[in-house]
Amino acid sequence: MNNNNSTLPADAHILVRDPANGPLLTPLTPGEVLSLGRAPGNTIVLHDERASRNHAEIRINGNGQWSIHDLESRNGTTIGDQELTAEHTLIDGDIIQIGAITILFCEGTPPSLAEVSESDTDGTGITGEMSAEIAEWHSTIRYRRNRSRLLDDIRESAKTAPKVGQAAAELCRLAFTLGRATEVPSAANRALESAMLGSNASKGMVLLPRPEAIHEERITVTDLFGVAAVPSDLNLDDIPTNLVEAALATNEAILAGPETVGNQPQAITIVAPIRANGKPAGAIYLSSEPSGDEKSPDDLEFVIAVCDAIGQVYTNLEARETLSTRLATAASENKVLKERLVEKTRMVGDSPALAAITTQIERVASTKATVLVRGESGAGKELVAQAIHDGSDRRSGPFVCLNCAALSETLLESELFGHEKGAFTGATDKKAGKFELADNGTLFLDEIGEMSPTIQAKFLRVLEGHAFERVGGSTRLKVDVRVVAATNRHLEDAVANGGFRRDLYFRLRVVEIAVPPLRRRQEDIQPLADHFVNIFSRETGRRIDGFSPAAISAMQEYHWPGNIRELRNCIERAVVLSSSSIVDVTDLALSTLAAPGDTGRMDSIPKEFVPETLATIEKRHILATLECTGGNKTKAAKLLGIERSTLDRKFARWGKTE
Repeated sequence: MNNNNSTLPADAHILVRDPANGPLLTPLTPGEVLSLGRAPGNTIVLHDERASRNHAEIRINGNGQWSIHDLESRNGTTIGDQELTAEHTLIDGDIIQIGAITILFCEGTPPSLAEVSESDTDGTGITGEMSAEIAEWHSTIRYRRNRSRLLDDIRESAKTAPKVGQAAAELCRLAFTLGRATEVPSAANRALESAMLGSNASKGMVLLPRPEAIHEERITVTDLFGVAAVPSDLNLDDIPTNLVEAALATNEAILAGPETVGNQPQAITIVAPIRANGKPAGAIYLSSEPSGDEKSPDDLEFVIAVCDAIGQVYTNLEARETLSTRLATAASENKVLKERLVEKTRMVGDSPALAAITTQIERVASTKATVLVRGESGAGKELVAQAIHDGSDRRSGPFVCLNCAALSETLLESELFGHEKGAFTGATDKKAGKFELADNGTLFLDEIGEMSPTIQAKFLRVLEGHAFERVGGSTRLKVDVRVVAATNRHLEDAVANGGFRRDLYFRLRVVEIAVPPLRRRQEDIQPLADHFVNIFSRETGRRIDGFSPAAISAMQEYHWPGNIRELRNCIERAVVLSSSSIVDVTDLALSTLAAPGDTGRMDSIPKEFVPETLATIEKRHILATLECTGGNKTKAAKLLGIERSTLDRKFARWGKTE
C-alpha cells in the first residue's frame, strides 16, 4: 500500500521488544505501511496471544507525519498510559504497547542492532538514554505461554490494572488457603471456587487421576475423575472430553468458543492442565454461557495460575500421603520385627541361676551404670545386654553390637569411633562409628578383653564422658551412650600381665553379672529346647510336637561346651532333618568332640584334680595343639576354632613369636 505525500517525514525507526524473541530494530520507509499483528502476512509478526491477527498499522498521515492506527483490535493498543481510540501522530520517544510487546518510536538515523544490544544493559530492549521511568516500567513486563504472568511482578496499564489486581488478590487468598490444606478434595473445591470466580464461569470441574493411575507415565481422560464440581451433579459425561484430552496432550491451556465444543450445549470453555512435576496430572474445566462476558487471554492466564497452585498442592499432598503410608508400613513392620526379636532374644529357663540373673538385670537396667557381663562363649551374654537395654529408659534408642575380637586394631578403632573420607587407604567415604550410631542407646562390646592397649586408652576417655574425633578427623563429637561389655577371659590375669588397663577394668566393672554355663543350669535345657523348636518350626513350616524321652535324657546329660549357641544350632538341625514330628536322640547328633579328651558327657571330677586358671589351661592347650600341627599356626588356629589373628595376639601376650 502506498501513500502519495509530497512532504517526507524525518527518518524514523521502531525498536520492537518481544519477550519471546528479543529486540528487533526496523527502519520506517516513507510510502510504505508497516503492519503489526499475529497473522503471518504482517510486516512484523507479534508473538502474543493478546495481539489480534491484524492489530495496527504505522504509516504517514495526511500531514506528512508518522502515525499509528489501531485496526479495531480486540484488546486495544496503548500509547504511554492512554488507550488508542483514533489515529495517533507519533513523536520521538513514544512507547506503543500491544499485550506484552513494547514498541519504541524514534526519529533520526537508526543505530545498528549491535549498538542497541550494547546500550541495552538490562536486557529489556530499552536503551540507557531512555528515561528511567520508562525503563523501570518496561522491565516489569513478563509473559510466558506455559506459566501465568499473574504469578510474576506486574505493572499494567490503567485499563487492565483493576482486573489484574483482583486476580492477584484472589490468587493470594487461594495460596493462603491451599497452604493449610491437608487433603486433596478440600483443596480442589477451593481452587475451583477461585477459578470460577476469576473467570466468571457458571460450571466447573477439577479432574485428577484415579488412585490406580497416579504413577502412569501419561495421563489421559479415562484416567481422571471429578474431585470437585459445580453444580455438584456435574460429571465427566457432561463436559467436552476432547478439549480435556487436547490440554493433557499439549500441556497447554485452551480457551474455546462455542463452535469447538461439538455436541455439547454451546458454551465458552476453558480447559487448563494441572501439572505435577512439570507433567499434566489433571485439568480444570470451566464453562460460561455465550451471552456472558467475553473471555480474554487474561481469563485463561488466571485459570493457569490457579492450576499451577493446585498442582503444587496436589504434588505436596500426594508426597505427604506416600510418606505417611510408608511410615505407617515401616512402623508396623518394625513392631512385628521387634516382637519377633523379643521372642528370639528373651531369656528362657527355670533355673535359680537364671532367676538370680533376671533380678540383677531388673535392678541395674533403670540405672546408668556400666555393666560387665562374664561367661563362657555362647552362654547368653548378648541376651543379658539386650535385656538390660530393653528394661532401661533407652529402650527406644539403638542397641548396637560389636565383637572386639573379630577386627584388627586399625579396623576396630574405625568401627568404634568412625573415620573421615581419605583417613586411610580404602576410606572412600565418611563413616560414623558405633559410638555415634549408639547415641541415646546402648553399645554392647563383646570380647572386650581382646581390645589392644592403644584402643583401650581412647575407649576409656569416651567411657568417662570425654569427646572424641573420628579417625582422620578434627571435629570433636560427644555422645550419650551406655556401655555393656562382655568377656569370656579372666580379666584379672590380663590386668596382672599388663594386657588390660587396670583403670579400664575398674571403670567397666561397676556392675558385674556372671552368666553360668548351660551345664550348670540343667533346669533350663528343656525349656530352651522347646523354645527353639517353636521358633524353627514356624520358620521352616514343619510340624514338630516335641522330643522323645531319649532325646530329653541325652540333652540333660550332655556337657554343652558350646552352651546355648550349641543347643540352638542342635535344635535347628534336628527340626530341619527330623523325619517325624517327634525329635529323637539320633536327630540331635550331639558332638563327641566337644573338647580334647572329653566324650562330651559329664564325668565325675577325678580325685587328683588340681584347680587351675582358665588362662593357664588355655595356654597349655594351645601350645599342645601347635605342637601337634608341627608348629603350623594356620592349622592350629583351624583346629582350635579361632582366627589366625586371634592366635597371634595370644602369642604376643605370652611373649612368644614362634
